[in-house]
Amino acid sequence: MKQKRILIAATLALVAALFTACGIYSFTGASYGTAKTVSIDYFQNRSTYVNATLSSKITEDLKDRFMSQTPLSLVKDNGDLHFEGTITGYTITTAAIKAGETAANNRLTITLKVTFTNQTAPENDFDKSYARYADYDVSSAFSSVESALVDEIVEQLIDDIFNDSVVNW
Repeated sequence: MKQKRILIAATLALVAALFTACGIYSFTGASYGTAKTVSIDYFQNRSTYVNATLSSKITEDLKDRFMSQTPLSLVKDNGDLHFEGTITGYTITTAAIKAGETAANNRLTITLKVTFTNQTAPENDFDKSYARYADYDVSSAFSSVESALVDEIVEQLIDDIFNDSVVNW
């Protein structure tokens, strides 16, 4: 029993040492090569419908993701990894129809255009659009569900951007 515990502890220590020795990987699966810094420009809102807090939310949530899941330092300009983006869509559409051809669910869709520049590995640069959505029941007033929908959609968008830029699985 004691030998088994020692073997497990030694194995865990070896695995931990291997992960920390690599230096460019994290437990989130992020791989950022030799990059040491990240810069994230403010996401301008160019959609026809403007949510007053959306630009700040996306910008700050993306910064938070990099600060919490990588050892990269956040810099104002010219980071080894650099993001700039625009909110190009914030739309509400009908998602489902029920009997009598009336709406059952509406859908909030947020669309972003993101440019990612990797100074240490330019082959990983991209210029890409992202769109995510969440549905809500038409019996709910949009103003009462908007905040929760935005939180849900922004989290998905941040996952997509983070994964495409540094996870590359």
